[in-house]
Amino acid sequence: MKLSELSTETGVSTASLKYYLRESLLAPGEPVTRTQSEYGPAHVERVRLIRALVDSGGLSLAQVRRVIDALDSPTVPRHELLGVAQEALMEAEKFDEDAEWTALATAFVEQRGWRIEDGDVLLPQLGAQLKALADTCDVGGRETLDRWADAAEIVAASDLDTLTGDDAQALRTAIVGTVLSDKVLQTLRRLAQQNRTAQLYEAARGSDGDSDQ
Repeated sequence: MKLSELSTETGVSTASLKYYLRESLLAPGEPVTRTQSEYGPAHVERVRLIRALVDSGGLSLAQVRRVIDALDSPTVPRHELLGVAQEALMEAEKFDEDAEWTALATAFVEQRGWRIEDGDVLLPQLGAQLKALADTCDVGGRETLDRWADAAEIVAASDLDTLTGDDAQALRTAIVGTVLSDKVLQTLRRLAQQNRTAQLYEAARGSDGDSDQ
């Protein structure tokens, strides 16, 4: 198919497709003439992947590039798949590292028995996030954090259960699945909050009705 047909097939403008080509996010097509190239199913799949990562996953093009580089890299050992995924998705988020809160975050994951590498950037990031929470609102302290961690362990187990026997497909699932499922989990959390609020409201109304009798 021509570039214009690739645009129609994917719903992405030719201008965007040309940008992807210039930035090497999309592999060149097969040359047909001096000015035209032929594109195939692999290009359709790659364009849809880029759009999903940007539109649904909320990634920057810099992150998309890291994801694509990881997907196109040689096969990595299976026990390193999620590490490669996390590295590809890591953005240089701006946060003020606080040594005290980093120590608290590190102590928390150690008490949970989580095996985390020393110096992992996620530890000071977690510390900064916990500090921001403590500075701005009351979310229940350690008990709430433990319940969040319990939920995270369930999600992590589900993530690993989805990895197939094929290393290349497993890497794709680890990276793309993590990006897109983050948004699904965020939406499910909000829906669950609405449901829980409705349940508590109905329970409160029932209690008021009983007290009036």
